[in-house]
Formats: sequence, C-alpha cells, structure tokens
Amino acid sequence: MATLKWYEHTEEMAGTGMAAIARKLPALISQAIRLAWTASRIDTAASIGLNLIAGIFTAFGLLATTGVLSALFAAGPTPGRVKAALPSLVLVGIATGLRAGLQAVAGLSEARLDPQVDRLVRTRLFEITTRVELAALDDSDFHDAMQRAGIRGTIAASAVVQTTIDVITGAVGLAAAASVLGVLHPLLLPLLVLTALPDGWASVRAARMRYLMTLTLIPTSRRTWMLSDLMVDRKAAAEIRSFAMPDFLLGEYGKLSRYAQLIELDIARQQMVARMTGDALKGVALAVVYLALGLLLWAGDVPLAVAGTAVLAIRTGQSSLGNLVYAVNRTYEQGLYFRDYLDFCAAGDKRIPQRGIERSRPFERIVADDIVFTYPGGGTRSLDGVTVELRRGEVVALVGENGSGKSTLAKILAGLYDPDSGDVRWDGVSLRDIDPDRLREHIAVIAQEYTHWPMTARVNITMGRDEGRLDAAAQASGADQVIEELPQGYETLLDRRFEDGAELSGGQWQRMAVARGFYRDAPLLICDEPTAALDARAEHALFERIRAHADGRTVLLITHRLASVRYADRIYVLDHGRVIEQGDHDTLVGDGGLYAELYTLQASAYQTAEP
Repeated sequence: MATLKWYEHTEEMAGTGMAAIARKLPALISQAIRLAWTASRIDTAASIGLNLIAGIFTAFGLLATTGVLSALFAAGPTPGRVKAALPSLVLVGIATGLRAGLQAVAGLSEARLDPQVDRLVRTRLFEITTRVELAALDDSDFHDAMQRAGIRGTIAASAVVQTTIDVITGAVGLAAAASVLGVLHPLLLPLLVLTALPDGWASVRAARMRYLMTLTLIPTSRRTWMLSDLMVDRKAAAEIRSFAMPDFLLGEYGKLSRYAQLIELDIARQQMVARMTGDALKGVALAVVYLALGLLLWAGDVPLAVAGTAVLAIRTGQSSLGNLVYAVNRTYEQGLYFRDYLDFCAAGDKRIPQRGIERSRPFERIVADDIVFTYPGGGTRSLDGVTVELRRGEVVALVGENGSGKSTLAKILAGLYDPDSGDVRWDGVSLRDIDPDRLREHIAVIAQEYTHWPMTARVNITMGRDEGRLDAAAQASGADQVIEELPQGYETLLDRRFEDGAELSGGQWQRMAVARGFYRDAPLLICDEPTAALDARAEHALFERIRAHADGRTVLLITHRLASVRYADRIYVLDHGRVIEQGDHDTLVGDGGLYAELYTLQASAYQTAEP
C-alpha cells in the first residue's frame, strides 16, 4: 500500500529541526493572521489583543507578588506584616482576576473564529472545484492536489490559525515572565532558559516519534480504512452476507489493528523514556536554579522576597515556554498542509475559464472544425481531426463502438472541454470566447452517468431552479409516474440513508434524469445513452418522448441502439476518434460501411431463424 500523498509532509516534519522551523515561522504566522482577519476582524483582534493585555497583567501580578512577599518577610509582629501585605495582595488578586477574565473572553473569540475560518476556506475550495475546467479534474496531479487541499488542507487552515494564537499566547506569557526576571535581576533570565530547555527538548523529541509512527502506519491505516468502509458500505453488504465474509474481514481487520497496536505501544515506551529523561534534566536544571538563587541570597544580591518572586516567574516562564515550543511545532506542521491548500487555490484560479461574451439568443448553427483532443495524461488522442455540424431544429446522432469518442465530442460541443486544436463555433463565435455559465443556459443534458442526488425528488429535477416547468418536464419524461408512487411526492428524499427516504430503481432514476434534461427547456438537448437502464418498452417510449420534445430544438443523440437513430437528420459514425461516415440512415445502410455492419448485427438479434 503506497503512502498517501497528503501525508507526505509527515516525513518532512520527522527530519526538520527547530532552527529551520523558527526561520519559516514568521511568514507562516503572517499568512495565518491574514486568513483569520479575512474571516473575522473583530474576533481576530479580540483573540490576539486580549491575550497581549492578559500578558501585561501576568507581569504586573508577578511584580505585585514581590510586594506581598516583602511585607510578609519583614521584621515585626505577624498581624502587622499581614496588614502591610494586604494592598499588594489586593493588586495581585485584581491582576489575576483581570487576566483570567481577559483570557476567557479571548477564548470565546477564538471559539467564534474557528468555524468562521473553516467556512471561509471550505467555501473557497468549493468555489474552485465547482468552477474549474472539466479537464482539470481529469488531471491526476491536479486531482491529487485537490485531495490534499480538501482532506488535510482545510482542516490545517483552521488549525494553523488556532496554533498561531497559541504561539502568540505562549510568547506573551514567556515575555511577561522574562520581563519580570529582568527587572528583578539580570542574571535570572538565563535561569529561565535553563529550566525550560529540558521540557522543550522532550516535547520536540516526542513529536518526532509521533511523526515517525504515523509514517510507519500509513499503509496499515489506509488498509484499515478500506476494510472499515467495506464493512459498513450498503453496496457491499449483500455480497458480504452472500459469500459469508464477516469472519474473513474481521480477521484481516484484527491483524492490522494488532500490528498497529504493537507499533503504538513501542512508540509510547520511547516517548515515556524521552519524557523521563526530560524530567530528570529538568530536575537537574531546577537544582542549579535554586543553587544559583541561594548564592545570590548569600551574597546579598537579591532579597528573599525577590527570590520568591523569581521562583514564581521561572515556573510561569517554564509553562509558557513549554506551550510555546509545542505550539510552534504544531503551527509549522499544520502550515505545511495549509501551504498545500494555498497552492491549490492559486493553481485552481488559473484553471477557471475567464470568458466575457454572453449569449442571449438561441443558436442557428454549431460547427466543430478539425477537433483534436487528448485527455490529461492520456497517451492517445480521443478525437483526431473531427468535423461535425448541428443546425437548429435537427436531430443529429453520434454512433460508434465503445471508445470511439462520441461522449468526448458531445462534451466539447457543450463547452465542457476545450480542444487541443481546432475550434467549436456557435454562429461563428468561438466557445473559447463565450461565458461558460451563460452558454450552458442554452444546453440541456441527459447524461449516461447521471448523479443520484441525495435530495428531494423536486430538487433532482429542478436542480435548484425556478419550478415553473416542473410538472410539464415530469409528464414529458414519464417521471410523473415515479413521483406518484413516492410517499411524499416531490418532497420525498431520494436516499434511504435519511428518515422516510426512498430508493429508486435504475429505470426510475433514468426517468428522473430525463426529466432533469427536459426541465431545462434549452435549444440544444444532448442525450448520451439515455436508455441504458430501460427495458425495451420503456426505451421505445422514451425515444418517442425525446422526438416529441425535440420540436423546434436541436437534439444530439448518442446511442448504441441504432434502431433509435433511423429518423435522425444526420448521423456521424466515429471510429477511434475519427468521423469515418456521415449521412442519413438510408444512405449509410446503402454504403455498406461500419454503420451498415453494426445495424445489421443488431437487427439480426431480433430476427427469428427460419425452421
């Protein structure tokens, strides 16, 4: 099982040191703040600003603690010392309360910011995926980039904003503790760094082990996910039971799970050793700190109250620095996947068609001239010098064997793909210059591979548009008979996974797809194998409906059923991406070419052999 491409940064993280992370961190933090600012200026300002102010109160509280300790350690009776400490104690309480309140409000702002960032990045992603040229989705590199951006990139975008705020919070807490120590005595600053280094080392070491574990388990995890999906998938459920596979699948799942468990336990032991080593080094560092404070006290360089405050400041700085190291590590990690998201958005913007001419009237003539097209990554041409013509009101058929290029040509005529060379012109205007959204208002499609939308029957026909022609489209396609059998009629959800949802048969779905095409009421109707799921009677009825619906419209019919194209005004026969014959049915049968051969083969299947 190959490593998934959207986990490729785990290997990078396993070999990246803190120095390299620190160099790249400023640019990453800048990107994260810009994203957060775009999502919500108020919540971003509150999250960062309130944490900064809270840091000031942290420093103020530590300095006020010195006053408390000075009063308590002074000479004199205890009641007097306590009384003298009360003003400073009140200041400590006020500072602590204000800091807690500010951090609580900042936390609320962060909680408000997270879903706004998530909505922003996902909306941006879907704006691109639903508008890029269709060829982009056939490009394996673009598709991989889209998967990385969608699976990890969008999650990382929200995470990188959160961890950036954590970095700022940790840095503020560390700065507060450092400033207090600097005020108390300059030699206390190195002591803060000394005590925090073991925790930072242990955190980074444990993180590296986690990344290595993830790399090791990626193939196992991928296999486990596949097995998990199979065991809950409705489509696989019948065969699982028919072939008595539960024990086999559970056995495979168990072996993979036990292997993953052994790896995780081994890493847990190594992480425990790293943490214990860090704790031991931390103990040594604390001993050195307390020894240094003792020497400063013995030398008279700092009073006892200052030493007490220094201990509190060092502990505060320890905690902040540990949080800072962890947040920096997480920010960099999430930033790698966030970069994938940004790169995808930049690449996607370049692949969204930008055309300005709008069509406001039906066409009279569509001409595809010398079309050459190869799918991204394809080795051979799908179309090789194809020229066809469609006139208003005609029924034009594309026929040929599988892989001859019929559906590809239809997509190019509809502007879904741009040809590598040649041109498609609607009334002399190249499709490359026509706004694609406006162009598609003039095209309706009955697709071979149509979507079973998990929505109501109404939406499955109207596709979210005005419903003025709903009943007429349903009646013209025969879908009204399907609707009558549904428990809530048009409001029935067509998905069994929902409560009161219904499931349609293949033929019923086919009628819904035909109704979808008829509903658009466009001057060009493209029918791509529209009868694939229908029986003979339903097939005949559908073609009669298409002929009736075609009155005044142009129909481009793609089908293997040659009996259905007998009445076409013009038939193009494709073979390996080339037009090898054209004409009406009688002409092509008389020519004795590929069309005549295929027609004779199909007709003979319905003829009864003589006794």
